[in-house]
Amino acid sequence: MTQLHTPKASRNQETGRLSFMRPVSPPGVWFLGRGGEGSGTSRAVACTFPTVSAPKKTTRRCLLVVSATLTSLALTAGPVLAAPGPSTSPSATPPAKMSTVGGARLGQAGTQVNLASGVPVLPKGLTARSWIVSDAESGEVLAAHNAHWRLAPASTLKMLFADTVLPKFPSTTEHKVVPSDLAGMGVGSSMVGIKEGEKYTVHDLWLGVFLRSGNDAVHVLSAMNGGVKHTVAEMNEHAEELQALDTHVVSPDGYDAEGQVSSAYDLTLFARSGLQKKDFREYCSTVSAKFPGETKKNKKGKKVRESFEIQNTNRLLSGTDSDVDVYPGIAGVKNGNTTNAGATFTGVAERGGKVLLVTVMNPAKNEHDEVYKETAKLFDWGFKAAGKVAPVGELVPPKSAAQPSAQPGATASGEAGGAVGGGGSSAKPVASATAASGSGGMGIALAITGGVLALLAAGAFLVNRRWPLPDLVRRRR
Repeated sequence: MTQLHTPKASRNQETGRLSFMRPVSPPGVWFLGRGGEGSGTSRAVACTFPTVSAPKKTTRRCLLVVSATLTSLALTAGPVLAAPGPSTSPSATPPAKMSTVGGARLGQAGTQVNLASGVPVLPKGLTARSWIVSDAESGEVLAAHNAHWRLAPASTLKMLFADTVLPKFPSTTEHKVVPSDLAGMGVGSSMVGIKEGEKYTVHDLWLGVFLRSGNDAVHVLSAMNGGVKHTVAEMNEHAEELQALDTHVVSPDGYDAEGQVSSAYDLTLFARSGLQKKDFREYCSTVSAKFPGETKKNKKGKKVRESFEIQNTNRLLSGTDSDVDVYPGIAGVKNGNTTNAGATFTGVAERGGKVLLVTVMNPAKNEHDEVYKETAKLFDWGFKAAGKVAPVGELVPPKSAAQPSAQPGATASGEAGGAVGGGGSSAKPVASATAASGSGGMGIALAITGGVLALLAAGAFLVNRRWPLPDLVRRRR
């Protein structure tokens, strides 16, 4: 079991971690307050996978039940073990039994990869406690190492926070910050520099979350969302909906907290879900932006409010002065660093029409920006191995996606037409075939079998549907 120590104020949030990082945009005031890459969480909202209500006819409803069951079995390729309950102190080695969501091999300790002729060997020097390389669009897991090990997530948890809360407020909504909005933040938290009594748009606040990993911005948005407690509850609900069963949220900003855990597998699910949202993609790919400052009086006594520049703390996106270059094709997603979590990172990149997600948690090698260096190595390997290596598992769809569309003439993506199976099969023609065959048992059995196969194909299309990531990623070149 992975356990976490209760954080001490003097040990948290890598105070001053960013002081050595130079901005890549024109110079401006961008390092503010205390903290660095910080921590974060995010609450989950209804997933963007299409959902449909169950049809009224009994036969079609039975088909969906059978299809959902078989789809679940096919996705997990063995008995699925739920993650154990969150614990409270760290372990040096992964537990013997971990969740098997996404495939039995993903629940095994150690490195899982199908090396064969033509498949490149994994890069040397990987020291992370846990990592995973997956195809963002098909969901195939190309390789993994302790994928379901429950570890402290740090600010990468803000991906879940954003996926949960971001759709709730228009970007132009303004909010005046009151003292209670900023209450409860841990000592040494990373900040973007929000001031009491000032007004900020939701757009400003999300820039603070994604670029500066600002716990102050997270707390203001949580206050707008009904409070920290309510936001945490929603995040846990959304994690369950995404089948991220390794995750237990305690603090919405990812600050070290007793019992707060996630896994490389779950963080990848959060990124994959969030990246379906246009505003999520835009925020996490922004390198630098202007952030509103404090209202002051100028020499003439007139109140003015100037802005200052903030930089994205994702080194693979913004680059650094020496150690890490901007990774070709990178488009986000989120980094983090706390005492308990160490360095964590989830990134998305595109090359040659392939879009990969890589998550790395807590490298043992104590070198500057090591989490980014190991991520870049895994990206390089993934792009070389894609199309050659057999997957060891897959990223499962949310629970709400378990019911494929049974609407006449509709595919699992909710679009009219015959994308599934090349013939546009749906549940309605299957039901008609059943009626035409009379009450013969063989006819009914064949019809049900055909319906199950059609719905399984629809489910596979839903899971493997292509997402609109490349357009964003290509702008990053």
